[in-house]
Amino acid sequence: MTKPIVAIVGRPNVGKSTIFNRLVGQPLAIVHNEPGVTRDRHYADTTCYDTSYTLVDTGGFDPHGNDVMMHGIVRQLEAAIAEADVLLCVLDATAPPTSVDSEEVALLRHTNKPIVYLANKSDGSREEHQGHDLYRLGMSHLVFVSGLHGRGMDEVERALYAVLPKEAAEPEPEDPTRPVRVAVIGKPNAGKSSLINRLLGEERMLVDSRPGTTRDSIDAIVERHGKRYQFVDTAGLRRKAKVTKGGDDVEAASVMRAIRAIDKADVVVLLCDADEGVAEQDAKILGLAVDRGRAIVVGLNKIDLVTAEAMREKRVSTRDVLAFAQWAPITSLSCKTGRGVDRLLKTIDEVYASYKKRVTTGHLNRFFERVLLTHPPPTQGGRSPRFYFITQARIAPPTFVVSTNAPEHIHFSYQRYVANAIRKEFAFEGVPLRVHYRGKGKKDDASSR
Repeated sequence: MTKPIVAIVGRPNVGKSTIFNRLVGQPLAIVHNEPGVTRDRHYADTTCYDTSYTLVDTGGFDPHGNDVMMHGIVRQLEAAIAEADVLLCVLDATAPPTSVDSEEVALLRHTNKPIVYLANKSDGSREEHQGHDLYRLGMSHLVFVSGLHGRGMDEVERALYAVLPKEAAEPEPEDPTRPVRVAVIGKPNAGKSSLINRLLGEERMLVDSRPGTTRDSIDAIVERHGKRYQFVDTAGLRRKAKVTKGGDDVEAASVMRAIRAIDKADVVVLLCDADEGVAEQDAKILGLAVDRGRAIVVGLNKIDLVTAEAMREKRVSTRDVLAFAQWAPITSLSCKTGRGVDRLLKTIDEVYASYKKRVTTGHLNRFFERVLLTHPPPTQGGRSPRFYFITQARIAPPTFVVSTNAPEHIHFSYQRYVANAIRKEFAFEGVPLRVHYRGKGKKDDASSR
């Protein structure tokens, strides 16, 4: 099931990024007391009790602001509201409700989507008493919180949990005849539509040298060499710093649509302009694909415009930017000439095979015995962990469970070593591995990728 998306909205300087960081559990968004600091949209996977969701931090809502970038941010916000499943509206408890607050609440009400209203900066009883003035905006319930101090965050999670869509009880049944689902992501003008047109052999998708031509996610069934693929060409992920007044109004939605495409995919292809290389925005969205356990291929396009020496340098720099996914294969191609396209398809086949690969328990344990003989786990916390057996619990992505007497005493470096050893031994190319360490009769206590 696609993870629900929760969008944090509010006017500038009400503390949206602080709330975002509290819910995610780490400081991913820039926090500053100057209004309008959040220019980029930050997004991360997190959980609320037993429900996973994607949290999106948006730019401040101020339709009357003088900032030349504000017009674009407001339209991004409207697109984000349209794409989100749940809205988290942050208001300032220390200030009387403003006309902007009133316009924002009216905009949210028209969505008919679940809304959780927060009165932030309620650091104490005095601020909370002030915050009751916000009820004049017409909401039936406010959650009084302090993002700075963490006050009230438990109630925020309870309110979110009550409205979050829950995962289906039954997983999607396996259909061996369905095509491999491939999401193609990347910045505008990287060649995503050109790639699919090349594979289709027709101009099904609009191809234009201007960034942002693809406005939505588009599915295309491709049959090649007796195999079927369902390619999804997503709208480009452009950095918000490039949004100008009167410019593109689909930036927010494009990120969310890319996230939804990743959720439905087996394989994610990050397509980049070989000359420009991989950008931070590419890395962020690819990180979500890794967290979701998708198979990954990185494609460096437009090699017909780059020298061989420059390509070698770009491959090195790509590895540096995508250090968290060193196992992802990199292919070079030219969508314009067709060079390297067959190699890309072959690589997609290879990583998909890894994604669905299953290793027998006997084979795994014979391998694991050799690992323990050559590199036993170090003593940690005064205990020497013992391993009993290993088994593969799931595929897509490959997930392994190691039975041990001391799961909490296995050092993270050894967990990484085991995952890398499994990857190398059984040729798990292009997929994140999950390795869980479980005590006898217990649930997963430690895990690695």
